Amino acid sequence: MDAESTTSTSSGSSHSEPDPEEEEKTCAVCGDRATGYHFHVMTCEGCKGFFRRTVIKSVQFTCPFTCSCPITKAKRRQCQACRYRKCLAVGMRKDMIMSEEALNARRAQRRQKKCQEKPVSVERPEENGLPAEQEQLIEILTEAHKKNFDSGFSQFVHYQPPVRLEIHSPISQGLQDVAISSVCPFNPQDHTEIYSEEVLPDVFSFLPIFADLSTFMIQQVIQFAKAIPCFRSLPIDDQISLLKGATLEICQIQFNTVFNEETNAWECGQHCYTIQDGALVGFQQIYLEPLLKFHISLKKLKLHEAEYVLLQALVLFYPDNIDITQREEVDRIQEKIALTLKNYIDLRHGLPESRFLYAKLLLLLTELRSLKVENMRQILHIQVTQDFISMTPLLSEIIS
Repeated sequence: MDAESTTSTSSGSSHSEPDPEEEEKTCAVCGDRATGYHFHVMTCEGCKGFFRRTVIKSVQFTCPFTCSCPITKAKRRQCQACRYRKCLAVGMRKDMIMSEEALNARRAQRRQKKCQEKPVSVERPEENGLPAEQEQLIEILTEAHKKNFDSGFSQFVHYQPPVRLEIHSPISQGLQDVAISSVCPFNPQDHTEIYSEEVLPDVFSFLPIFADLSTFMIQQVIQFAKAIPCFRSLPIDDQISLLKGATLEICQIQFNTVFNEETNAWECGQHCYTIQDGALVGFQQIYLEPLLKFHISLKKLKLHEAEYVLLQALVLFYPDNIDITQREEVDRIQEKIALTLKNYIDLRHGLPESRFLYAKLLLLLTELRSLKVENMRQILHIQVTQDFISMTPLLSEIIS
């Protein structure tokens, strides 16, 4: 149960007075099994998350019928307008919703408290200070990263021509094929023009490069995720939802590993890209300036490889994604990753560096989420205003 929830025992019936601990609590909105009081009302996790997301995103729903749709466990997804109306009718309070920053800070405090309460002699081997389970998690993530992130960009040597044949297969099916079955690596044979210094540095040359570089990075992120056992154990639809929600952010974290803070350039193998190249693609300063600031700030923290991979996994397992069905499981995995990252920082960075490093990373992740939203908005704008027919199906699916 998160920081915005409070628990309370319900009183027994006036007739039989059953044991409150044995009495099953039901959600006041949909009738599903309740987990406690959320925003002043006894609800299930699903309705809690729905109410919170609706309020935070200021979503306006419209009922296609008569505004009297039945809200039950089986039908609660059929009409969001009536579901939200019932949330308010049963007494759920919008003023009790915490901001994302406050919620993350509260969760971080709880994780730190749990860590401090654990007996050191039982959980922490003398050899390296981390519990064996956390060491194993770092090994799994590091191996997945090394196998699937081409830091030298050795396979990225070609880019697509400005005009490409239209692909008629459904884009969503394309993402599912890539994400769930065999992930095809970037294939240089599909691209016929070699990028050289003679290519004119204008929007017509940089749009195809941007599209292919983005697709190349997206494919690596998908393979990274598929190499994580707890990710593969989730339902296919949840895997796709998590990838669509986190891929652009993970790409930026991976890009930061090749960012040169002295030249402010991203060194991608034989080629270097700067913020000016982003302007040639068509990105605006409202996105480019914060993006450069983000990479400079993250690079200055001098993260270890283990911290980079834990950060990527922390972004991947985002339980507040609106389409996730196994929300409690994703939340459990994310909490495990966050605690591992906090413990690693405390043990591997000396004072005073470790004191605020974890908090700084949480703030940067908040900035990164805002950057992703602006990035998607501007890509769609570029696609419309500059007739961006070079957009690849995989990139189109990610920003949809």
